[in-house]
Amino acid sequence: MTAWTHPFEITGRTALVTGSSRGIGKAIARILGQAGAKVYVHGSRPSAALDATLAEFRKLGIQAESCCADIADSAANRQLVQEVGPVDILVLNASLQYKTKWSEIDAEQFAAQVNTNLRSSIELIQGFAPAMLEQQWGRIVVIGSVNQDRQHPDMAVYAATKSAGLNLCQNLARQFAPSGVTVNNLAPGVIDTDRNVEALSNPVYRQRVLDRIPAGIVGDPEDCAGLALTLCSEAGRYITGQNIYVDGGMTL
Repeated sequence: MTAWTHPFEITGRTALVTGSSRGIGKAIARILGQAGAKVYVHGSRPSAALDATLAEFRKLGIQAESCCADIADSAANRQLVQEVGPVDILVLNASLQYKTKWSEIDAEQFAAQVNTNLRSSIELIQGFAPAMLEQQWGRIVVIGSVNQDRQHPDMAVYAATKSAGLNLCQNLARQFAPSGVTVNNLAPGVIDTDRNVEALSNPVYRQRVLDRIPAGIVGDPEDCAGLALTLCSEAGRYITGQNIYVDGGMTL
């Protein structure tokens, strides 16, 4: 029987959260840092938001460093792996989303979303997972989307990449489980991030969205962070290969 004094504490662990200068990624990086992990805050490029997040975390007493890479680029992913070094926790949060009618999706938009949302995942796992497997401990969390189940009509490629990400997650979870490495998919619903600000600012559209959510509210990034911490700590050691929605019941 396992009995932990501090099951959610991850002191001594190192975590990389992609796309963590804002939104869901920032909330997850913050809670991992507050639980004791050294956190790498990632952005696609140097920015004021990345600098501000790093300063905010350090003010909170979090051991944090920043890193930059355009994860749509394979060479940049290889460089990121070299720059950061081994990690215990990898949260694949960064993604690209275009809202385009299915008949108007072009090759450039298709490739950009597939490369950012899917290809980067396998490349970063290829880079970071071997050290986890060797030490017999690791946590990989893929950030999916409610679009896996409730596809937005103007986000066909984005939704497809998120479904493919779940498939990849479950495939690797089975292979990594004997080595103490868990792989899970955390799928947010409608979350109050800057990606959704413009659409949700329309009261008619916002009400239409709320009518589809049994909880009757839009979620906050922090609503995803608590589950992420569970999955990344000892408390989540027996959870792997799972798709868990954080959506206020939207997929019911």
